[in-house]
Amino acid sequence: MAWNEPGGNSNDPWGRNEKDKGPPDLDEVFGNLKAQVDKVFGNRGGGGKGGSGGASGPAMSGIGVGILAAIAFGVWVFSGFYIIQAAERGVVTRFGAHTVTTGPGLHWHLPWPVEQVERVNVDQNNSLQLRSQQVLTSDENIVEIDIAVQFNINSAEDFLFQTREPTRSMEQVLESAVREVIGRNTMDFILTQGRGTVASETSLQIQEVMNTYRTGYEVTAVNLERAQPPEEVQAAFSDANKAREDEQRFINESEAYRNEVVPQARGNAAQLLEEAKAHRTRVVLAAEGESQRFSDLLVEYLKAPEITRERLYLDAMGSILGNSTKVMMDAGNNNLLYLPIDNIGGAGGSQNGANPLPRQVIPTFEDSPVTPGDFSTRSRTTRER
Repeated sequence: MAWNEPGGNSNDPWGRNEKDKGPPDLDEVFGNLKAQVDKVFGNRGGGGKGGSGGASGPAMSGIGVGILAAIAFGVWVFSGFYIIQAAERGVVTRFGAHTVTTGPGLHWHLPWPVEQVERVNVDQNNSLQLRSQQVLTSDENIVEIDIAVQFNINSAEDFLFQTREPTRSMEQVLESAVREVIGRNTMDFILTQGRGTVASETSLQIQEVMNTYRTGYEVTAVNLERAQPPEEVQAAFSDANKAREDEQRFINESEAYRNEVVPQARGNAAQLLEEAKAHRTRVVLAAEGESQRFSDLLVEYLKAPEITRERLYLDAMGSILGNSTKVMMDAGNNNLLYLPIDNIGGAGGSQNGANPLPRQVIPTFEDSPVTPGDFSTRSRTTRER
């Protein structure tokens, strides 16, 4: 049965018997434990039961100590192996001083207390935000902003050894950079098209200071999440925004009207220029043709003056009388017969079914009879003069 069961047990490892009711003596416990170890590695006390026990005791004790030392040394050496993950960097220090920075994989270093390794996650994306910060602009207005910066670690040794509180430094540098960038710009620019510019300039400013401080941080992004005037002036600012939007709308409408009218006016101007050029070309060519015709006619006139004169007269009278709507005829009794051809063929005559107008007889002077031959002869003579 077990040594601690009631009824007593002589195999009590602490050397107690059933009559002992109190707690074990610590000196006795450690003495018994030492005796058990001596039995395993050799008896140093001599006088053992065997005759050779005293001679082999020291040798067996030295072997045991050597085995324990070898095991302890192996464990100590094996404790120097370590594994660095893909997102980590291992910073090895020897008595507190940085010696080397290792990348991902299996590595070994001198075990504690000579060297130690500290793992730093360089791929972790950290963020820092500033909420409801009121900043003064260059035109002496106040703008309230929310801004966030995202960053990671690009130098594990700088992060651990160069700055005591790098995150606190990042927060202070962020606030300082935001005030500097916004202080160089106007409120309208920041609230409208300048958000991207403010974010990029702030990122460059923060990174420059972080490199100077050697914090080991690398800025990956800066986001200007909100930018607006303080709540006390929101109403007035809304009215100003509406006025600005109306102004932009009017500008767009005027530009659209200009884009519609100007091309049309340019087209009309180009059309007038082309028509003028065409008219100029037509007149010039007509004048050149008339001059050429006159030159050709002059040649013919010099060859036969009388015939040419007669032909010119007939052509002129034909062109004049051909456009006339009145016809005069010689009736042979010293009276001229007048025929209103325009009234005869017009709407007032045949279309209404009425009779044509009666002919009109124009009397002539009896004391100076005129014959057709005399008329034409006198007319030509007068023209020649």
